Amino acid sequence: MATCADSDVPVSFVEGSTKENDDVTNEDDCETLHLSGGNSKTPPNSPTRPCSNASAASTIVVVTTPKGAKSKVPLARKLLTPNPDGEDPDDIMEEAEVLPQIHISKKSYSFEERVALHCDKMIGPCSAEDADEAISYYITDKLVDAPFWTAVWKTAPEVLLVTSNSDIGDLPFIGVLVEVNCTGCEGKSLPLRVSVSVAEPYSSNIANLPRELVEDILREHDHTVPILDVYPVEGQDPDVDNIAEALEHARFFYDFLWRDWDDEEECDEYAGLIEKRIQLHYDIQDGTIPGPISERYRRTLEEYRSKRLELTKFQSSIRGDASPGEAVECWKKYYEMSMLCGLLKFWEDLRLRKEQSHGPFYPRIYKRRKGQRLNGKKVTHIVAQMMTTDMIKSFAEDTLIQQHETLPEALDACYSGDAVVIFPGDYKAAALASLTDDITIKGAGERQEVVIISHPSHDNFVASKAAQVTLQNLTLVQRGTCDGIVVVESGRMTLENCVLRCEGTGVCVLTGASLIMSNCEVTGAQGAGIELYPGSCAELNGNEIHHCSNPSTKDIKSALGGINMKVLPQPQLKLSNNHIHDNQGYGVTILVPDNSPCSVTPDEPECTAAGDKSETGQLSKAIQNLSLEMSTNKLESNSMGEVGLLHKMWTIA
Repeated sequence: MATCADSDVPVSFVEGSTKENDDVTNEDDCETLHLSGGNSKTPPNSPTRPCSNASAASTIVVVTTPKGAKSKVPLARKLLTPNPDGEDPDDIMEEAEVLPQIHISKKSYSFEERVALHCDKMIGPCSAEDADEAISYYITDKLVDAPFWTAVWKTAPEVLLVTSNSDIGDLPFIGVLVEVNCTGCEGKSLPLRVSVSVAEPYSSNIANLPRELVEDILREHDHTVPILDVYPVEGQDPDVDNIAEALEHARFFYDFLWRDWDDEEECDEYAGLIEKRIQLHYDIQDGTIPGPISERYRRTLEEYRSKRLELTKFQSSIRGDASPGEAVECWKKYYEMSMLCGLLKFWEDLRLRKEQSHGPFYPRIYKRRKGQRLNGKKVTHIVAQMMTTDMIKSFAEDTLIQQHETLPEALDACYSGDAVVIFPGDYKAAALASLTDDITIKGAGERQEVVIISHPSHDNFVASKAAQVTLQNLTLVQRGTCDGIVVVESGRMTLENCVLRCEGTGVCVLTGASLIMSNCEVTGAQGAGIELYPGSCAELNGNEIHHCSNPSTKDIKSALGGINMKVLPQPQLKLSNNHIHDNQGYGVTILVPDNSPCSVTPDEPECTAAGDKSETGQLSKAIQNLSLEMSTNKLESNSMGEVGLLHKMWTIA
């Protein structure tokens, strides 16, 4: 029977184990992962590549076992500390010097350059299964020109030390200066291993790290380490700098582009998939995908890696045949990991790459509509901790009133035709994310006195699929949600005298839906303040829309401005008495896809490039054909002007 000890798979040992050389006999459990802050890959039969965020407090010591050899426990030790008399524990202990600066490329790669490098040059036509081999060839091609150089070997603290956080703090890695010999670097797939020896002068980021310990660990591994764990230092030959950059590119691939499930599924155009992930990476970095969406995606990805690593450790802890309890626990962990994997695939494949700026899931409302009560009566729901006679004296005598302490309770009790009156205070309500019945929600008093804060555990804040929903006299504060602060999926939404303080995207009106908004303020959206999807319509009167469209974006020319309209089919927009100011981009942006004629009329014979002298004529024609009515509006201090066309590739639904 094959065991983990008979392969190149790393074996994990727990501090305090009484069996130093236990063999792992679970043939199906021989799997491990990179301990990486990015999305590192551990190819089959490969050592774990430690990363910069490996925990110093971990009790797991990962050992790479060469093929055919028996597992050995590394000589992990505690850091040397002075004795109570103030003397060093070993008078002849050599104190490490400070590590030199490693080489870091100063070149900033554009999306096109990154695609040419990773998709065309590194990956090429190969499949996911062959990606390791392709990157291996890319690296070894650089090693021919400079087989000998000096580098910093970085490894996880638990590989060298059995210690606690109090000893070394939040140290992300242990670094040691080494001399690298690439002449014996062989193999078709990662991890390529290179020969290393401790360099002079002895240098580390831990001054009291014993040199003898480092030598012993290297001896345990035949003085070889994975090439991605070595970082060439500055000031060497230009060929060595090229090697350093090639290693950077390989790490970028495993940290940001590779997914653990890639080689488990067939993909005809793997380079094309990598190109889309590069686009996703750049969209996250430059703010094209709003911050809350990016943060939710990042947290889910980290949770997936954590579950996968947890499963691997649990499998490795099983000795002999698994007991029924262990088998159940193993399947439970596998199921949790698989669910997160499916969620991540859905995000990547269906939403994050499609310019759906309101979020990764839509439509998201699956709650059934209640409709009216069987008796036809309508109820006014009061939201307040305590109800007094003063609260209801303005109501009609025949008003049916029901009091609730929380907003979710009131919304859950609503039927079509009901009204919810919220008295001054701060409220959190996840129930606003699934409005399906025709109701009115209004604040009692000034709008700044009734504040509703989004629930950070939910993807969206206010989402409506009802025929008619009205929000009045409210302040909506978006915190942590991914979608637009208000998403009108279908039907009509009316916003009156509300303040919308956005953190993600602004108000999104999807295809076929409509919005009527008056005397409202929209500010702080990372995307456009108001976003109209093809075939939607909006009527805006007396609103203030300002400081929207992601001020952090690097590409100001692609900013979506205060109001963004996606054409084909044309949305309709009526504007009157609005003040649209201090937005990145145009006050009103008409987004035209590059994969269609610039003009929105079907009989236009030619498409003139953006920036041409006829752009003004195209804009006038677009305004006319989009039924864009603008009167008595004030548009000022928007970074690109009042109204403009923006040409951008996007998928027409």
